[in-house]
Amino acid sequence: MKVMISFSNKLMQRYMPDPYVLVVILTFLVGGLALLLTPSTPVQLLSFWGDGFWSLLTFSMQMVFIVVTGHVMASSPFFKKLLGNLASVPKSPGQAIILVTVVALVACWINWGFGLIIGALLAREIAKKVDGVDYRLLVASAYSGFIIWSGGLSSSIALTIATPDHFTEHLIGVVPTSQTLFSSFNLIIVIGLIIIVPIINRFMTPTKEQAFIIDRSLLEDADAMPAATVENVDMTPADRLENSKILSLLIGLLGLAFLGYYIATNGLSINLNIINFLFLIIGILLHKTPKLFLEAVTNSVKSATGIIIQFPFYAGLMGIVTASGLASVLSDAFISISNENTFHMLTLWSAGLVNFFVPSGGGQWAVQAPVMLEAARDLGVSLPKTAMAVAWGDAWTNMIQPFYALPALAIAGLKAKDIMGYGLIIMLITGIFISAVFYFL
Repeated sequence: MKVMISFSNKLMQRYMPDPYVLVVILTFLVGGLALLLTPSTPVQLLSFWGDGFWSLLTFSMQMVFIVVTGHVMASSPFFKKLLGNLASVPKSPGQAIILVTVVALVACWINWGFGLIIGALLAREIAKKVDGVDYRLLVASAYSGFIIWSGGLSSSIALTIATPDHFTEHLIGVVPTSQTLFSSFNLIIVIGLIIIVPIINRFMTPTKEQAFIIDRSLLEDADAMPAATVENVDMTPADRLENSKILSLLIGLLGLAFLGYYIATNGLSINLNIINFLFLIIGILLHKTPKLFLEAVTNSVKSATGIIIQFPFYAGLMGIVTASGLASVLSDAFISISNENTFHMLTLWSAGLVNFFVPSGGGQWAVQAPVMLEAARDLGVSLPKTAMAVAWGDAWTNMIQPFYALPALAIAGLKAKDIMGYGLIIMLITGIFISAVFYFL
């Protein structure tokens, strides 16, 4: 196992370029394939790319809000205190590994941006209090919870196709979450991973002599949250408004009232906009004043820079794939090696492979949706299950894809090479389980 972990870390560190570089390379690769396999001319492909470049602006902003609202909630004083209390629960390294894994899994199921930050923060707190725990495995365990996000409440694919006017509505329609997130096959995967992943991480726990022990002085939080109130000295009217708890309470209550109205009129039919709205309101209430809330937002926005820059390139890719006819060509090729029994499992594997080159669930859906949905419709198999196969494929191989690990690694003070070896073991074992569910169910 040590050899496998070492090999995986060296491979990733040496050959994994920046995600922006990957999407640029993929742009030229897809353009070349379209030029070879379709009757499109270079000028037409250039037009397809440019015309599609800004087609996902709404979707991009929704993804940015997923990251920001999750980060804002996790950085609130309430959740920081909660994490400190949780970190006092485990009394041994094994218990610490299991606890951080379970918390990360549940938190990522609720909101993937929230889960990534909560997991990393909890790992730091536990490392301060539990003797002998391997810090690298602790952070890897926190990141391993991310494997569940695509089947959870912030799943970009499931929530996107549940939102009216989404970009694949002409292929799949508006799909309620009862057919995706709360379907029997998805719940089986979620429950199975909540059981399997902590066991995997526990078995990877090294002996105390072999453990990587972090210097606790390095983990002291230098940027503690500012006080919830400020001295009432020489405050201007503007200062008083910015530090007003009443304003945050009023807008928070207004938001909760709308959410109550929405549930009363629509039931529990959640979508991406409602999830973002819910966590935005909770963040406002937890940070108590407009000033503290905006400071938390400022600190969290930097985590969304990759989405802001890369999503237009994904939209350009979608423009090439769809407008050139390359989607139809690829669909025909995919159908030739698939049948009704193997289609969803092969979709899972293909999505896992594409994820190495398109490290974004939303971006990957933008690229793969036209291909996979067309193939699924031609074969007569479930379209919602096809969408979830793409979603789980992306989440599955994220265990050795460092793009989404970067915010957690920044909090933990580690590099991707420190945790990706553990991620490889998690990916291999969970891949067998997830594949079996898509094949047999």
